[in-house]
Amino acid sequence: MPRFAANIAYMFTERPTLLERVGAAARAGFKAIELQFPYDVPPAVLKAEAEKHGLAILGLNTERGGADLFGLTAQPGRERDFDAAFAQAFDYARAIGGNAVHCLAGKVAPEQRVAAERTYIANLQRAADRARGTGIKLLIEPINTMERPNYFLNYVEHAAEILTKVDRPNVKMQFDFYHVQIMQGDLIRRFEKHLPFVGHVQIAAVPSRHEPDEGEVNYPAIFDALDRLGYDGWVSCEYRNRARTEDGLGWGRAYGLRTDT
Repeated sequence: MPRFAANIAYMFTERPTLLERVGAAARAGFKAIELQFPYDVPPAVLKAEAEKHGLAILGLNTERGGADLFGLTAQPGRERDFDAAFAQAFDYARAIGGNAVHCLAGKVAPEQRVAAERTYIANLQRAADRARGTGIKLLIEPINTMERPNYFLNYVEHAAEILTKVDRPNVKMQFDFYHVQIMQGDLIRRFEKHLPFVGHVQIAAVPSRHEPDEGEVNYPAIFDALDRLGYDGWVSCEYRNRARTEDGLGWGRAYGLRTDT
């Protein structure tokens, strides 16, 4: 049975603070949380709150690097800025007991893509070498171009090519079924083919990005496939709830989630 985590940058946002969302996620039956940009909260405070509620802490993102840029990893000429952003994320992840850093690639103009790929690979290699032996993995994620025009990484196959060139065992793919469905489809076969590259899974309904009980993706079939294929990592719910978060958790009752909190 899949193990579900709550992305508390998206879920439980009816609670105004990140710390309030930690307890809410635990009461709703989640066993882990995932973050995006938690840097305003002192790491010791966040770690203590998660431990208080018995929650594992998963990944967080590197900073975006500027307005509407959404990442630095593939930005030619900004290698030092990437190093600083990665150091911030890596140090924070270690301090809270997290297990992953999602290295946001960023938006790249079409004429920069060749140089951007060289930069992306070199930055990931350098960061992976820094993280070696710490138990913290690096993640890269194909993201759809409808929401992030000119984002550097959009396709699962391209991510697999990048990972092959990076050639570091602690760099993996974040396979978000929401983004992959929008860009490519054929979800189960595509996931199975690329499973050796996958380090984390995320879900949301398509096209609404709401709870995974509507739209064009049959998530019960996806969850069965994850079990059948032997995926034993976390499945993070990175969706925008339609109303109060707990009221939309009916889809997860069979997996231990609760709506009566």
